[in-house]
Amino acid sequence: MLRMHEFAVQDSSRTYRPGPAMTTIAASPSRDAQLITAAHRHLDDLARATGETVHLMVLEGTGARFIDGVEGTHALRVASRIGLTLPAHVTSGGKVLLAELTGEQLAELYPRRLALTPDATGPELNALTRELTAVRRRGYARNVEESEQGVNAIGAAVRDRTGRAVAGVVVAAPSLRLARRAMASLAVPVQAAAAAISASLAAYSADGPLPGVKLS
Repeated sequence: MLRMHEFAVQDSSRTYRPGPAMTTIAASPSRDAQLITAAHRHLDDLARATGETVHLMVLEGTGARFIDGVEGTHALRVASRIGLTLPAHVTSGGKVLLAELTGEQLAELYPRRLALTPDATGPELNALTRELTAVRRRGYARNVEESEQGVNAIGAAVRDRTGRAVAGVVVAAPSLRLARRAMASLAVPVQAAAAAISASLAAYSADGPLPGVKLS
Protein backbone atom coordinates (compact mmCIF):
# COMPACT_ATOMS: atom_id res chain seq x y z
CA MET A 1 0.00 0.00 0.00
CA LEU A 2 2.86 2.41 0.79
CA ARG A 3 4.38 1.65 -2.62
CA MET A 4 1.03 2.20 -4.35
CA HIS A 5 0.78 5.68 -2.87
CA GLU A 6 4.49 6.49 -3.50
CA PHE A 7 5.43 6.72 0.18
CA ALA A 8 7.96 3.90 -0.32
CA VAL A 9 10.03 2.46 -3.16
CA GLN A 10 11.92 -0.83 -3.42
CA ASP A 11 15.41 -0.81 -4.91
CA SER A 12 17.24 -3.58 -6.77
CA SER A 13 18.25 -5.22 -3.47
CA ARG A 14 14.55 -5.27 -2.45
CA THR A 15 15.27 -2.74 0.31
CA TYR A 16 12.47 -0.26 0.99
CA ARG A 17 13.36 3.43 0.93
CA PRO A 18 11.35 6.70 1.24
CA GLY A 19 9.36 7.38 -1.93
CA PRO A 20 8.66 10.64 -3.80
CA ALA A 21 5.54 11.34 -1.74
CA MET A 22 7.68 11.62 1.40
CA THR A 23 9.95 14.12 -0.33
CA THR A 24 6.93 16.12 -1.44
CA ILE A 25 5.54 16.27 2.09
CA ALA A 26 8.87 17.51 3.44
CA ALA A 27 9.18 20.20 0.79
CA SER A 28 5.56 21.34 0.65
CA PRO A 29 5.24 23.76 3.61
CA SER A 30 7.97 26.19 2.57
CA ARG A 31 7.21 25.79 -1.12
CA ASP A 32 3.51 26.39 -0.63
CA ALA A 33 4.11 29.42 1.59
CA GLN A 34 6.34 31.05 -1.02
CA LEU A 35 3.94 30.30 -3.83
CA ILE A 36 0.92 31.63 -1.94
CA THR A 37 2.76 34.78 -0.87
CA ALA A 38 3.86 35.49 -4.43
CA ALA A 39 0.57 34.54 -6.05
CA HIS A 40 -2.38 35.59 -3.94
CA ARG A 41 -2.78 39.21 -5.02
CA HIS A 42 -2.53 38.13 -8.65
CA LEU A 43 -5.15 35.44 -8.07
CA ASP A 44 -7.39 38.10 -6.58
CA ASP A 45 -6.81 40.39 -9.57
CA LEU A 46 -7.61 37.56 -11.99
CA ALA A 47 -10.78 36.62 -10.12
CA ARG A 48 -11.99 40.23 -10.17
CA ALA A 49 -11.12 40.65 -13.85
CA THR A 50 -12.91 37.49 -14.98
CA GLY A 51 -15.59 37.21 -12.29
CA GLU A 52 -14.72 33.52 -12.05
CA THR A 53 -13.12 31.30 -9.41
CA VAL A 54 -9.32 31.12 -9.55
CA HIS A 55 -7.00 28.53 -8.02
CA LEU A 56 -3.30 27.84 -7.61
CA MET A 57 -2.29 24.17 -7.95
CA VAL A 58 0.87 22.12 -7.45
CA LEU A 59 1.80 18.68 -8.74
CA GLU A 60 2.23 15.88 -6.20
CA GLY A 61 2.95 12.55 -7.83
CA THR A 62 -0.02 11.85 -10.09
CA GLY A 63 -2.20 14.32 -8.20
CA ALA A 64 -2.76 18.06 -8.45
CA ARG A 65 -3.39 19.83 -5.13
CA PHE A 66 -5.22 23.14 -4.74
CA ILE A 67 -3.14 25.29 -2.38
CA ASP A 68 -4.84 28.69 -2.73
CA GLY A 69 -7.77 30.30 -4.48
CA VAL A 70 -10.27 33.14 -4.75
CA GLU A 71 -13.93 32.51 -5.44
CA GLY A 72 -15.69 34.29 -8.29
CA THR A 73 -18.35 36.95 -7.87
CA HIS A 74 -21.18 35.32 -9.81
CA ALA A 75 -24.09 33.82 -7.89
CA LEU A 76 -23.54 30.61 -9.88
CA ARG A 77 -19.84 29.90 -9.47
CA VAL A 78 -17.33 27.15 -8.82
CA ALA A 79 -16.72 26.75 -5.09
CA SER A 80 -13.26 26.87 -3.54
CA ARG A 81 -11.26 23.64 -3.85
CA ILE A 82 -8.42 24.66 -1.49
CA GLY A 83 -6.92 21.58 0.15
CA LEU A 84 -8.42 19.15 -2.36
CA THR A 85 -6.26 16.85 -4.50
CA LEU A 86 -7.52 15.54 -7.85
CA PRO A 87 -5.90 13.34 -10.51
CA ALA A 88 -3.51 15.62 -12.38
CA HIS A 89 -4.49 14.33 -15.83
CA VAL A 90 -8.10 15.53 -15.47
CA THR A 91 -7.33 19.08 -14.26
CA SER A 92 -6.03 22.00 -16.31
CA GLY A 93 -3.51 22.92 -13.59
CA GLY A 94 -2.26 19.36 -13.44
CA LYS A 95 -1.97 19.08 -17.20
CA VAL A 96 0.24 22.16 -17.60
CA LEU A 97 2.61 20.66 -15.04
CA LEU A 98 2.53 17.17 -16.54
CA ALA A 99 3.35 18.79 -19.89
CA GLU A 100 6.74 19.76 -18.43
CA LEU A 101 7.76 16.15 -17.86
CA THR A 102 9.76 14.06 -20.29
CA GLY A 103 8.34 10.94 -21.88
CA GLU A 104 10.39 8.81 -19.48
CA GLN A 105 9.08 10.69 -16.47
CA LEU A 106 5.48 10.29 -17.65
CA ALA A 107 6.00 6.56 -18.17
CA GLU A 108 7.41 6.34 -14.65
CA LEU A 109 4.34 8.09 -13.22
CA TYR A 110 1.85 6.15 -15.33
CA PRO A 111 3.21 2.65 -15.98
CA ARG A 112 -0.30 1.37 -16.72
CA ARG A 113 -3.65 2.92 -17.60
CA LEU A 114 -4.63 5.94 -15.53
CA ALA A 115 -7.17 5.02 -12.88
CA LEU A 116 -10.10 7.44 -12.77
CA THR A 117 -12.40 5.47 -10.48
CA PRO A 118 -12.22 2.01 -8.93
CA ASP A 119 -14.28 0.59 -11.79
CA ALA A 120 -12.93 2.59 -14.75
CA THR A 121 -9.68 3.53 -16.42
CA GLY A 122 -8.52 6.70 -18.06
CA PRO A 123 -6.72 7.33 -21.34
CA GLU A 124 -3.72 5.34 -22.40
CA LEU A 125 -0.33 6.99 -21.99
CA ASN A 126 -0.14 7.67 -25.73
CA ALA A 127 -3.41 9.60 -25.59
CA LEU A 128 -2.20 11.62 -22.61
CA THR A 129 1.09 12.31 -24.36
CA ARG A 130 -0.73 13.66 -27.42
CA GLU A 131 -2.83 15.95 -25.24
CA LEU A 132 0.22 17.23 -23.37
CA THR A 133 1.91 17.97 -26.69
CA ALA A 134 -1.08 20.15 -27.57
CA VAL A 135 -0.82 21.85 -24.17
CA ARG A 136 2.81 22.76 -24.84
CA ARG A 137 1.90 24.08 -28.28
CA ARG A 138 -0.96 26.25 -26.99
CA GLY A 139 0.76 27.36 -23.80
CA TYR A 140 -2.28 26.50 -21.68
CA ALA A 141 -4.39 23.47 -20.74
CA ARG A 142 -8.14 22.86 -20.79
CA ASN A 143 -10.38 20.81 -18.55
CA VAL A 144 -13.72 20.26 -20.26
CA GLU A 145 -15.90 18.68 -17.58
CA GLU A 146 -13.19 16.08 -16.92
CA SER A 147 -12.84 16.56 -13.17
CA GLU A 148 -16.45 17.55 -12.50
CA GLN A 149 -19.57 17.59 -14.63
CA GLY A 150 -20.72 21.12 -15.41
CA VAL A 151 -17.33 22.73 -14.76
CA ASN A 152 -14.79 23.86 -17.35
CA ALA A 153 -11.36 25.28 -16.58
CA ILE A 154 -8.26 26.67 -18.23
CA GLY A 155 -4.77 26.72 -16.71
CA ALA A 156 -1.27 28.08 -17.35
CA ALA A 157 2.09 27.32 -15.76
CA VAL A 158 3.81 29.43 -13.11
CA ARG A 159 7.60 29.29 -13.37
CA ASP A 160 10.38 29.95 -10.90
CA ARG A 161 13.39 32.10 -11.71
CA THR A 162 15.14 29.13 -13.36
CA GLY A 163 12.24 28.64 -15.76
CA ARG A 164 10.89 25.46 -14.17
CA ALA A 165 7.12 25.09 -13.84
CA VAL A 166 6.27 24.92 -10.13
CA ALA A 167 2.51 25.56 -10.12
CA GLY A 168 -0.53 26.07 -12.29
CA VAL A 169 -2.91 29.03 -12.15
CA VAL A 170 -6.45 28.07 -13.11
CA VAL A 171 -9.74 29.80 -13.88
CA ALA A 172 -12.78 27.56 -13.44
CA ALA A 173 -16.37 28.35 -14.36
CA PRO A 174 -19.72 26.63 -14.91
CA SER A 175 -19.81 25.15 -18.40
CA LEU A 176 -23.14 26.92 -18.98
CA ARG A 177 -21.25 30.21 -18.90
CA LEU A 178 -17.87 29.04 -20.17
CA ALA A 179 -18.51 26.82 -23.17
CA ARG A 180 -15.60 24.95 -24.76
CA ARG A 181 -15.60 27.24 -27.79
CA ALA A 182 -15.22 30.27 -25.52
CA MET A 183 -12.39 28.93 -23.38
CA ALA A 184 -9.64 30.39 -25.56
CA SER A 185 -10.88 33.87 -24.64
CA LEU A 186 -9.52 33.30 -21.13
CA ALA A 187 -6.07 32.24 -22.33
CA VAL A 188 -4.64 35.77 -22.38
CA PRO A 189 -5.66 36.80 -18.83
CA VAL A 190 -4.70 33.40 -17.39
CA GLN A 191 -1.29 33.42 -19.05
CA ALA A 192 -0.76 37.06 -17.99
CA ALA A 193 -1.57 36.14 -14.39
CA ALA A 194 0.82 33.18 -14.55
CA ALA A 195 3.58 35.47 -15.85
CA ALA A 196 2.89 38.03 -13.11
CA ILE A 197 3.04 35.35 -10.42
CA SER A 198 6.28 34.02 -11.92
CA ALA A 199 7.81 37.50 -11.73
CA SER A 200 6.68 37.96 -8.12
CA LEU A 201 7.92 34.48 -7.21
CA ALA A 202 11.47 35.40 -8.20
CA ALA A 203 11.51 37.96 -5.38
CA TYR A 204 10.61 35.28 -2.82
CA SER A 205 13.07 32.59 -3.93
CA ALA A 206 16.42 34.30 -3.52
CA ASP A 207 17.73 31.34 -1.50
CA GLY A 208 17.32 28.96 -4.42
CA PRO A 209 14.74 27.53 -6.83
CA LEU A 210 11.59 25.91 -5.52
CA PRO A 211 11.01 22.19 -6.00
CA GLY A 212 9.66 21.88 -9.54
CA VAL A 213 7.85 19.14 -11.38
CA LYS A 214 10.97 17.17 -12.25
CA LEU A 215 11.24 13.73 -10.68
CA SER A 216 15.04 13.57 -10.48
